[in-house]
Amino acid sequence: MSSQSEYSAEYAKIQDAQDPLRHLRDEFIIPTRADLKRKTLAAHSSTASEPSTYLCGNSLGLQPRLTSKYLNSYLSAWATKGVLGHFTEIEDSPLAPWLHVDDDVMEPMAKIVGAKREEVAVMQTLTANLHLLMCSFYRPTKDRWKVLIEGKAFPSDHYAVESQVQHHDLDPASAMVLIEPPDPSSPLLSTSHILATIDEHASETALLLLPGIQFYTGQFFDMKTITAHAHERGIVVGWDLAHAVGNVPLQLHDWNVDFAAWCNYKYMNCGPGAIGGLFVHEKHSGVSAGQENATTDGKTPSYRPRLSGWWGNDKSSRFRMENRFVPIPGAGGFQLSNPSVADLAAVRASLDTHAKTTMLDLRSKSVKLTAHLQRLLLEHGPKERCYEIITPLDPEERGAQLSLKLREGLLESVMEHLEEEGVVVDERRPDVIRVAPAPLYNNYSDVLRFVQVFRAACERATRGGGAETNSVMVNGGREEKGWGDVK
Repeated sequence: MSSQSEYSAEYAKIQDAQDPLRHLRDEFIIPTRADLKRKTLAAHSSTASEPSTYLCGNSLGLQPRLTSKYLNSYLSAWATKGVLGHFTEIEDSPLAPWLHVDDDVMEPMAKIVGAKREEVAVMQTLTANLHLLMCSFYRPTKDRWKVLIEGKAFPSDHYAVESQVQHHDLDPASAMVLIEPPDPSSPLLSTSHILATIDEHASETALLLLPGIQFYTGQFFDMKTITAHAHERGIVVGWDLAHAVGNVPLQLHDWNVDFAAWCNYKYMNCGPGAIGGLFVHEKHSGVSAGQENATTDGKTPSYRPRLSGWWGNDKSSRFRMENRFVPIPGAGGFQLSNPSVADLAAVRASLDTHAKTTMLDLRSKSVKLTAHLQRLLLEHGPKERCYEIITPLDPEERGAQLSLKLREGLLESVMEHLEEEGVVVDERRPDVIRVAPAPLYNNYSDVLRFVQVFRAACERATRGGGAETNSVMVNGGREEKGWGDVK
């Protein structure tokens, strides 16, 4: 089918009708355009206005319809059972007793990240989990003390690493190695460049910490290859999966990743600031009986050092209040306090929604949907040379996100027009907008409408330039596309 026909509502409707995952869109509440503009908390109404075009799942996912049901079940249990809700099996509740709500989500979460059940824990938030994990896995010595991270790491990751280095009385200027793009005109980091940087610093490096998907460009790193390469050089490997979990298929166990952490409010749709998750490979989380200890009248267990809390203690003795920490084998032994049941109700709702499909099927749709967005932008985008695609064009090297770097000075005007038209994306100042068609609820019609509104926004921002060719930057190169009679 020609690119001309792809830029039509009819084509989008046909593709949406043929989408085997189209029913999942109904599992989410999509704000209407009126909802977005309203200044009150009036009840959502799907008939009050046309739906917004929401392409911001990389920042905050939409609310699953199950969420309010599950939260109401939690509130009802709290109201009617009080403290007994910790232990009572409630027949008409979708939630486990509160004592077990964290255990209840381990298996479905493990499926999302490609792990064994015991290798994941749903706890804390992303940066807190990174700190907890680095306290256990960043063990600098006089020979190995460096941490390799990307130069444009998300600020909280940079701050976390910097503070961990300082905690060990080391100088971040020498202990932190920032992996920068070799080509100043492109923000992308090739696998070969990452591997070369690892080799350059291997003998002095204790830890490699990278994002699975880079927040700014949407680049999907080759986690398997990078992890194996670093391990061959004796380096511990951790991953920040904030933009990868629920977005791309992961195989953390099989890739032999040492540890990972993530948030659950983006592609996992668990709500703003939702409880996060972590992974610890089983080779690092065993607990053995240890040595006899006369002062405790028993054996002192042997396990990987960590910052400990009572919820990570063995369940059989957790409530004995003996002050003798015996961690749960697996990632659960890294838990600190009992988790928020309200948070886990939202996680359970998200996982039950995800269970209606698979990560492989979501990825298949995502690749097609983002490729369609790319084609429409290249062939039917703004006439002016007003933006550059800085996300890799190879579908294997990206997730659901395309990042568009606008010409200097256009961002505010473009975002204003998109917002006025009910199109929700996010910005990274000074000049990047991130567009993320989430396969759980976005479709071809959303992509088409974004391109149409984005085109109008850019042309308004550039005062309707009269170029007769559509020319956009693509990762530093130029592609020229004829307009023909496209309207």
